[in-house]
Amino acid sequence: MDSTLTQNAERGAESVQRDDARRAVYEASPASDPRSPVMLFSADEPLAMDSGARLGPFQIAYQTAGTLNAARSNAVLICHALTGDQHFAQPHPVTGKPGWWETLVGPGKPVDTNRYFVVCSNVIGSCMGSTGPASLNPETGRPYGLDFPLVTIRDMVRAQAMLLDRLGIPDLFLCIGGSMGGMQVLQWASLFPERVFAAMPIATGARHSAQNIAFHEVGRQAIMADPAWEEGRYLEAGTRPSKGLGVARMGAHITYLSEPALHRKFGRRLQNRAAPTFSFNADFQIESYLRHQGLSFVERFDANAYLYLTRAMDYFDLAEDHGGVLGNAFRGSKTRFCVMSFTSDWLFPTADSRAIVHALNAVAAPVAFVEVESDKGHDAFLLDEPAMFSAAKGFIDAAARARGL
Repeated sequence: MDSTLTQNAERGAESVQRDDARRAVYEASPASDPRSPVMLFSADEPLAMDSGARLGPFQIAYQTAGTLNAARSNAVLICHALTGDQHFAQPHPVTGKPGWWETLVGPGKPVDTNRYFVVCSNVIGSCMGSTGPASLNPETGRPYGLDFPLVTIRDMVRAQAMLLDRLGIPDLFLCIGGSMGGMQVLQWASLFPERVFAAMPIATGARHSAQNIAFHEVGRQAIMADPAWEEGRYLEAGTRPSKGLGVARMGAHITYLSEPALHRKFGRRLQNRAAPTFSFNADFQIESYLRHQGLSFVERFDANAYLYLTRAMDYFDLAEDHGGVLGNAFRGSKTRFCVMSFTSDWLFPTADSRAIVHALNAVAAPVAFVEVESDKGHDAFLLDEPAMFSAAKGFIDAAARARGL
C-alpha cells in the first residue's frame, strides 16, 4: 500500500514537473513573448469572426516606426505575408536577422519613416504574439490548438482595424503588403474604403488559385502526418512536428522562387563533394539549401499557425464575396491603387494582378499597374529590386502630394 502511494506520488510529481516545463517553454516562446508592444482586448471587446465565433479576450502584437503627425494623416499599415510578422524593420527576436522589409521601409526609403508613421501587426492566427492556436485558451489554461476558430483574411483586417482604433488612427495614408499581405490590402480597400487613401497590393491575387490551394494542402498534410503533431496537441504533449513542418516549408519555398533563380544560385552543383555519394544524403546544393530552410523555419514558426494561415489564404475570394463580380468589391471607392506584379512570379502571376486592375477600371477606380521585370520569382517583393523601389516611391510620393503630406 505504501509502495503504491509512493509510486502515485512520484508520478504526480513528474506530471507537475512536465506541466511546469511545458508552461516554461510556452512562456518563453514568441507566441507568449513577441518582444514587441502588445494591444490587449478584453472579453467585452470580442473580434467577430467569419466562422461565427467571437474571439475574446485576445491580443495583437505590433511594431511601429516613425512619428504620427498632429493631423494623424500620415499613417502607413504594412500587412505581412504568410510566414512574416510585425518585425518589418527591427531585428527578429528569434533569428536575429534584420527586419523582413528593411529594403523598402526606413529613413529615405520608399516608405520613408522620416515622413510616415508605420504600423505592422502580427495577424490573428499567427504565432508572434497575436492570439492564435499556440496561445493559451483562457477557458482551459491550455494552448488552443485546433480549438482555435478558423481565421479568414477579413478577420485579420477587422482585428487590424481594432488595433488602429485603439492607437487613435482614424484612417490610413497607405496600406501596403505582398502575397498574403496583398490580400489584406485588397480586403482593407474593400471593407474600409473610407479609411484607405492609397493601396499598394504586391505579388498577390483577389483569390487563391486551385494550384495554390493544392500546394498548401500538401504542406498541411505533411504536418498532420507527423506523429509528433499529436492531433494538434503537441504543445501539451511536449513534442513538436518539426519534420512535417520542415517538409511543408521546403515545398512552399520552391514556389517562392523561379527556375532561373534556382539555376543561377544552385544549378546542379554538388554540396561540398566532388562526386555523388550514391545515397540519399544532400548531394546537391539545392537539397542542402531546402533542408536548411526547413530546419531554420521550425525554430521560429508554429505548425498549427501554418495550418490556419494557409487555410485563410485558401478561403480568400474577393469576387465570390461580392456576387461573383470583383469590381463590386471596389465600387464607389476613392482609394488610389498601385498594383504590382513580377514577370517570374508563377505563384501569383501577372494575370492575377491584371484581373484586379481590370476590375478597378470597370468601376472607374484610380489605378496604376506596374509589372516588374525580374527573374527572382514570387519572393522578389522582399528582395533588392530597384525597379520595384522606383515604382513604389513614385506612387507613394504622388499620393503624399495629393494627401498634402
